[in-house]
Amino acid sequence: MPEPLSEPPSAERIVQLEGVRKDYRLGAVVVPALRALDLTISRGEFSAIAGPSGSGKTTLLNLIGCVDVATAGRVTVAGQETGQLSDRALTRLRLFQIGFIFQSFNLVPVLTALQNIEFPLLLQGGIGRAERHERVRALLARVGLGDHAEHRPGELSGGQRQRVAIARALVTRPALVLADEPTANLDSKTGGTIIELMQQLNEQDGTTFLFSTHDQQVIKHAHRVIRLVDGQIAA
Repeated sequence: MPEPLSEPPSAERIVQLEGVRKDYRLGAVVVPALRALDLTISRGEFSAIAGPSGSGKTTLLNLIGCVDVATAGRVTVAGQETGQLSDRALTRLRLFQIGFIFQSFNLVPVLTALQNIEFPLLLQGGIGRAERHERVRALLARVGLGDHAEHRPGELSGGQRQRVAIARALVTRPALVLADEPTANLDSKTGGTIIELMQQLNEQDGTTFLFSTHDQQVIKHAHRVIRLVDGQIAA
């Protein structure tokens, strides 16, 4: 029987967690990171996961992003229960349905902005060079970097590098974009500009954004705030 890969869900939920627990083992000690967590994210949301360091924000994003697996409970993303998928199917789910934005940008230093953004399309395959470059240049223009296609990350400011990372996350046209502390390495003014850009893209395209942050200045931009305390949803 073929594995489910990228079928759209029948409901409007893009993410659903049911009774999710995640434990980490440090020698003989079991450290709970998430505790019996229930959460639903609807398509088109622009929501923030807030909480202090160690509250479980990154762990939660990693489970939703299919880069980690829950100790117990069910994680469903884009209509697929991730615990039931093979490694190959999880890879395809990440590649075709999910975009990632990291606090450290995670750009390849030897590649230009255009090449960094193009890279996920090369991994997907099936798209010709002309179409890839057309899509990439359109995104560069949308994030205000139309004149920086041939610049390498070392030639860009922190805010410009994060704009490249946002364009890279969007180039595959994912249903869900996950952003882990996307403003952590930026000054407050640049960070606010980056969040406003993400919100604008959410409103224009209907792409679901879920980002983690402990920055109260950033939280005010979210439509919904999910507050984590010691691995549990507090509000």
